Amino acid sequence: MAVPRKGKQRKKEQSEYFFDYSLLFIVLFLLGFGLVMIYSASSYNAFEEFEDTAYYLKKQLVAVIVGLVAMIVAANFDYRRLAYLATLGYVGSALLIPAVLSPLGVESHGAKRWIRIPGIGFNLQPAEVAKVGMILFLAVLVCKMGKGIRTFKGFCVMVAFPLPIAAEIYLITQNMSSAIIILGISVLMVFVASPDYKKFVIMGLLVVAVAAVVIYLVVSGSDFLAFRGNRIRSWLDPESDPTDTGFQTLQGLYAIGSGGIWGKGLGQSMQKLSFLPESQNDMIFSIICEELGLFGAVAVILMFIMLLWRMMVIANNAPDLFGAMLVVGVMGHIAIQAILNIAVVTATIPNTGISLPFISYGGSSVLFLLIEIGIVLSVAKRIQLKEL
Repeated sequence: MAVPRKGKQRKKEQSEYFFDYSLLFIVLFLLGFGLVMIYSASSYNAFEEFEDTAYYLKKQLVAVIVGLVAMIVAANFDYRRLAYLATLGYVGSALLIPAVLSPLGVESHGAKRWIRIPGIGFNLQPAEVAKVGMILFLAVLVCKMGKGIRTFKGFCVMVAFPLPIAAEIYLITQNMSSAIIILGISVLMVFVASPDYKKFVIMGLLVVAVAAVVIYLVVSGSDFLAFRGNRIRSWLDPESDPTDTGFQTLQGLYAIGSGGIWGKGLGQSMQKLSFLPESQNDMIFSIICEELGLFGAVAVILMFIMLLWRMMVIANNAPDLFGAMLVVGVMGHIAIQAILNIAVVTATIPNTGISLPFISYGGSSVLFLLIEIGIVLSVAKRIQLKEL
């Protein structure tokens, strides 16, 4: 057998594309777990209102199936082509939000936040569209500005663009949580693109100062925040009004405390029996704590941490800046929303309506979250793994 001479043997470079099965598994796990918890949390109220214990489960299951199809389409779509839709996404969001005031607007809990889509029985929440549109628009803007984003002018431009959309969401739909998420996504994307700690420290101090002033005015009896001021007062002292503004906070805390370490068991919650409002939606983490205990709560938090870690890996290895910024935007959206939801449920911050990603009931939320995951998978698929 002929032995190849030293130096004559060449190693062929091979390349293959990456697919993050870990990310996909975590998302599917959260979706499946969410469906189980939605049924557990809503079965009693669903039977009382609609005589069907699986009413909310069926509606969420349809949204999940449609979302998974949209995720597959987005994952197989070249994310680089999305850059052409950035301006349309921004302008479309700005025009779609006021549509809730039209005859197609759907009112719930005293606020119009949804648009009825005729013929299919689906209600679209423009705030969810705006989150995806803002991620896409800012990712393109970062790429176009380049090093200019590190200047003070560039920083102001990046921060200014999200303000009109956030203001629309807050003023028109009365959805403060979504407005905060829009601004939070923007700040995180700007920080990653231009990690100038001084600017963000100053911004953080200003936010803390404004929050302190607001809390002081509310405590002193000022009514300039109307019903949101009542929420802050009930957050500071929920037992001062246990039957009205402090009711949901107290019931949520009762659920968390009664679960102990291991919980009462799946389906054994007492607070879901018409005691805890929005048990299948904003307050579903309380039901998780009650039925599955501290163990279940920590497990859910760990799953979110693993999800964010996988997205961080994808962002660090993205083929280009545009792909990296898209993943950072999605990561910021999920992280901020999960943190705010858990903070509200545990009374760490004042009560505001916000769902737990992939787990809480809500068709628009899960649909657009899965589209965002599809975009992340599209970026991941174009990461080349080279072997020598």
